[in-house]
Amino acid sequence: MSIRITTATADDAEALAECAAITFPLACPPASRPEDIERHIATHLSAARFAALVGMPGHTILCLREDARVVGWSMVVLDQPADADVLDALSLSPVVELSKFYVHPEQHGRGTAAALMAATLELAARSGLPGVWLGVNQENPRAIRFYEKSGFRIVGTKRFRLGDRFEDDFILEQPLAMAP
Repeated sequence: MSIRITTATADDAEALAECAAITFPLACPPASRPEDIERHIATHLSAARFAALVGMPGHTILCLREDARVVGWSMVVLDQPADADVLDALSLSPVVELSKFYVHPEQHGRGTAAALMAATLELAARSGLPGVWLGVNQENPRAIRFYEKSGFRIVGTKRFRLGDRFEDDFILEQPLAMAP
């Protein structure tokens, strides 16, 4: 099996949606309602939404591929945060947002997430901005450990709406090395 990381194109939209439908529920707290998760996937992680995101300025999606299959993905966004909780928590500015980072469960423990993170941070560093931030659910200890191992540190909290409920997220950030 060959692992590689590529920049997504509109042709990847369906494969990204399929991967997202498997990986997004794993990031949700156990008390999340299945119908809320399904609605979020249908509205925010559909093939049509991915096709639109690929073409949006300031948005780059990386695909983690095992052979031709998408088994993980990340999204870097160059827009500055508007959420007051995020702005108050960050010590670095301006920043890149690591908006999405998901790896198929069959890849867990194989080092592929670390490879995707390295490529994602390299992409973020090419922006020339001094830092990168992300939000992660407070009830997702596996992801929190991974992000901390990847150099992020918790700097605050924010809310994430899933259905008609709000979930509590940690805000994490890390400085970026300037790319040559």
